[in-house]
Amino acid sequence: MVTGKAGGSGSNGGWPELALAEWRGTRETLHRWTQIVGKVRLGLMPWINHSWHVTLYVSGRGLTTGAMPLGDGGVVEIEFDFVAHKLRVSTSEGAVREMKLRAMQVADFYGEFVGMLGEMGIGVRIWPVPCELEDATPFGEDRGHGEYDADAANRFWRVLVKVERVLTEFRSRFVGKVSPVHFFWGSFDLAVTRFSGRRAPLHPGGVPHLADRVVREAYSHEVSSAGFWPGDARYPEAAFYCYAYPEPEGFAGAKVKPEGAFYSSELREFLLPYEKVRKTGRPEEGVMEFLESTYEAAAELGKWDRRALELTELQEACRGR
Repeated sequence: MVTGKAGGSGSNGGWPELALAEWRGTRETLHRWTQIVGKVRLGLMPWINHSWHVTLYVSGRGLTTGAMPLGDGGVVEIEFDFVAHKLRVSTSEGAVREMKLRAMQVADFYGEFVGMLGEMGIGVRIWPVPCELEDATPFGEDRGHGEYDADAANRFWRVLVKVERVLTEFRSRFVGKVSPVHFFWGSFDLAVTRFSGRRAPLHPGGVPHLADRVVREAYSHEVSSAGFWPGDARYPEAAFYCYAYPEPEGFAGAKVKPEGAFYSSELREFLLPYEKVRKTGRPEEGVMEFLESTYEAAAELGKWDRRALELTELQEACRGR
């Protein structure tokens, strides 16, 4: 059932509580709903390196595809509105359709959404099977996921808003190649990735229900990637993360900040539990400490050319104008 108020509750300094155990069913449903919408973006957008063309973005009300090209020369945008709890499809020609976000099985969401696109004359073919999930039940057959807690969905979005601000500031301190701050619907996380500029060894692949060629292109160059995700079966709580590919020797033993951050041998990345940093009273500073210290570990141990990749004094002065 849909529960809670749109505004949410239980925040600490503006950073809401987000215990995975309390919204696991909604998280699993939303993961599949965002994949359905994300696959429309995949079908409409031109290819961009490292699969940057498939991602969603944090918006003022939820998650959005941004503008996507249509064959008639116009554009279409699809947005999850976690304030009014609607999925909204709008085109540059002024057409708007909405469907209410509510407790509904993935199969029903998929059918209603595809039908809405058809009514609007938006033709796009998608592969109707989840990516990066062990349970790859086709969307049109999935009747095992259908919870929707409105309060939890709103709190998740409000966490993303807070995190997106910190990741954007972190991104701005790098002048080398760096990704946008974007939401990957395959892994269900908000991420930003810095690049050393050097080619990386061939990735082994093996991501569930994701072609090895896609994974290998995504990791074609050396990276330090960081972000936030709400947890899953492997680590059942929300956390910030950072990993390096290829992982330089000594990375797992690096000393990183703040207190509470640790290296997960299973995930092969550093983690900082969301709840731990949320309770400090200074979550923004704690997250930035984590981002900076884990990047520095990757860059120093990986022998990145930091002087060429990071802001110069002159650039810092321009930032402060």
